[in-house]
Amino acid sequence: MRLLFPVFVSLAIQVPPSLYWILFQRQHSPSVLIAAALSVIGPLLLLAARRFPGPVVALVTAASCVDLVLSISQPGPPFIALAFAIGGAVLRGARLWAWISVGTGWLVTLVVGFMVGLDWRPAQIAITTLGILIVFGLAEGMRTRREHYEEYRREYTQRKQSEVQAERVRIARELHDVLAHSLSQINVQASVGLHLMDKQPEKASEALASIKETSKTALDEVRSVLGVLRAEDGRDPTAPLVPEPDLSRLAGLAASVTSQGVEVTLSNSLDAAPQAVQLAIYRIVQEALTNVVRHARATRATVDISEADGSYLIAVADNGVGLSDGRDITTGRGLLGMRERAELLGGTLDVGPGPRGGLLVMVAIPQKEHA
Repeated sequence: MRLLFPVFVSLAIQVPPSLYWILFQRQHSPSVLIAAALSVIGPLLLLAARRFPGPVVALVTAASCVDLVLSISQPGPPFIALAFAIGGAVLRGARLWAWISVGTGWLVTLVVGFMVGLDWRPAQIAITTLGILIVFGLAEGMRTRREHYEEYRREYTQRKQSEVQAERVRIARELHDVLAHSLSQINVQASVGLHLMDKQPEKASEALASIKETSKTALDEVRSVLGVLRAEDGRDPTAPLVPEPDLSRLAGLAASVTSQGVEVTLSNSLDAAPQAVQLAIYRIVQEALTNVVRHARATRATVDISEADGSYLIAVADNGVGLSDGRDITTGRGLLGMRERAELLGGTLDVGPGPRGGLLVMVAIPQKEHA
């Protein structure tokens, strides 16, 4: 329908005057008949404007120039099909076709008119030129607005994609932290249970109870995270309402790691912190202790949380093998997740040799970013 609208409007404006001269004024001269034919041909050419905007504006320009020369002695409506052809060419990427065709056609028409002695009035030339420029101005304005709209839509789409990707990364990071820590605990407790099943069945029973509790907590947290993916408003009503971990759960975290054979000493001097900071601190400590259990072969670990010089400080150290086994710790997903959490809050993460020969993880998160 959008393609046919210019055709119908052009025919409605251009054809009736031609019919008037032919039917009522009884004028059947060649010039009148040609002008009548052109009033129909010009609009019909617009049917091909979508696929061939450049050639169409050139052909319609030629038709309008011939019509202008033929109708110089008898006033009639403007060749409205040319305005639609110009607009279609400019909007569909054939601007050069439009400017060159119309500019050349108008110049040739003026030259031919002067050569054959047509009665060109200065006012007529000025009005026609101004009309052409107005049509081009409107078309260029519409093209600019369309480009701005397309740019806005493209930026909006990219922004939405970036938000979706960021949410995916956040969920992946949460799942990694939950599963890595929980499965590590389950693995250690299962090994203890198998080892003590015959010799100390009561200890094996304790290990199985710990596995049950750890797996339940992990499942609840995983379902809570996945609930974000299953609900449009970011919350799945069937998922358990598990509060985000905060500083109050650090003692339980330390105790769970201690139960796996690594004695954890926790020192926390923070009275309060924003929820986002508390979650980040908990996850960073959780991942650091998980790495201690899985890789460090340590017997002791210390966790120190404090604030100084306008920053929240987290230090996790152990007495394990540290960097002496030649591991490239910079490529691990756990370290990458800890670094991302720190950087998202404007902080930094450093890893190096610890004071007792193991590994030291240092994180600093500025307070002013979250006041």
